[in-house]
Amino acid sequence: MRPDAARRCRPRWTLGALILALLALSGCATTGQHGHYGSETFPVPEEIADNVDFWRHVYGIWRRDQVVFHDDRHLGVIYEVATLPGASAESYTQAQRDWIAARKRHHADRVRALEAALREQRSLARADRQLLAQFEEAAGREAVFGADERVRSQRGLRERFKRGVEISGRYDQIFREIMQAHGVPEDLAYLPHVESSFQTHARSSVGAGGVWQFMPATGRLFMTVDRHVDERFDPILAADGAARYLAQAQRKLGSWPLAITSYNHGQGGMAKAKARYGDDIGRIVEEYDGRYFGFASRNFYAEFVAAREVAMHARRYFPEGLAYEQPWRHDRLVLRHSLPLTRLASHYTVSPSQLASLNLHWRKRLVSGSRPIPAGTTVWLPAGSLKRIASHPPAIPVVVSRTPPTPPRMASTQRAESKPQTRYHVVQPNETLYRVALENGLTVSQLRALNQLAPDDNEIHPGQRLRIGGI
Repeated sequence: MRPDAARRCRPRWTLGALILALLALSGCATTGQHGHYGSETFPVPEEIADNVDFWRHVYGIWRRDQVVFHDDRHLGVIYEVATLPGASAESYTQAQRDWIAARKRHHADRVRALEAALREQRSLARADRQLLAQFEEAAGREAVFGADERVRSQRGLRERFKRGVEISGRYDQIFREIMQAHGVPEDLAYLPHVESSFQTHARSSVGAGGVWQFMPATGRLFMTVDRHVDERFDPILAADGAARYLAQAQRKLGSWPLAITSYNHGQGGMAKAKARYGDDIGRIVEEYDGRYFGFASRNFYAEFVAAREVAMHARRYFPEGLAYEQPWRHDRLVLRHSLPLTRLASHYTVSPSQLASLNLHWRKRLVSGSRPIPAGTTVWLPAGSLKRIASHPPAIPVVVSRTPPTPPRMASTQRAESKPQTRYHVVQPNETLYRVALENGLTVSQLRALNQLAPDDNEIHPGQRLRIGGI
């Protein structure tokens, strides 16, 4: 039987000053009837409450010069919160890596000694009794056995998370609008805090990229990823892909905890977990033994809930102050025909380097000018550009052989037939109402009005013709 919330909040860490600061900052109370920092949409069962609280500390309390030594299955068991020796930089020095390895060996030895004392039914020293109490509270006495193989270290991320909160000021509003357009919870806009801390050029060791950390293969299902354009690195286009992925995952898996976990573990993997344990994310985290369901997958949902808590109450966690970046206010153009970067920049009287800095999804060949920007590519321009210069960049003239002049009567007929025509867009696989609107310079509301769709109608299908302009 698991302890109640009040018992869970008793201090367990070795640094008394840290605990006093924590209690002053956020107290021991849970938030609402759904448990630790959860909600009806994002519930937190008791099985993962310690995990959520652990990641809340990592994101909002423990600094990057602090290293936490803990059990990697039962995150309520904290052996030590220690200060990293030497200067604190983005990566560890060799001396710091050696120090961490030595501290992990020390704590593994402690656990082995406790295990031996329990097996031999010897009396325990005070420090061993305190350590045993942590195991009993977090997972039961049996969890001591084999714990020497589960000692893990985690560096504090408070400074990195704070910077991510500041950067999120640039994207939060538009991310929420995208989530709304796809009918998914707005708070999924907090997911990049877990994935990348809103670092636009973030790349993982396994090839995931961008703020939303899409793998190339998954990215190709929801956006353009090719030799010249990689929309994984455009935070806004990738947000649209993430919303579509999450909506699809929720429809398949039936719950937001499972859908969010699938963002790390895959929909197929979570479908297998659901087949064994249903929608119970607590049991899945505690008991599922899927081949690739390791530490990252077990903790992904808890990390999201913790990140949501810290970001929602950022001024409480970062009372020293936050410098939010200004919201994204740029014009979006979709090229009708291929153009070199220099010609595009000249048309809107901006520098090529300025365009490159706004369009993070352009690969090197486009930015260097060695390849023209393909037709259909999104172009972000400084705010007001399309109002200042309403014309679309003209195509590069094609040199053709000289032909006889058009007879006057035929030219007159051509002019009469050149009146504006109704324009349509044929829906392609995986396209959404939001995507079609965005690519044609419309809002979703305007697109719905043009096609006599209800205000809450988001359903479109491949092959459907949508009116996008004209008479």
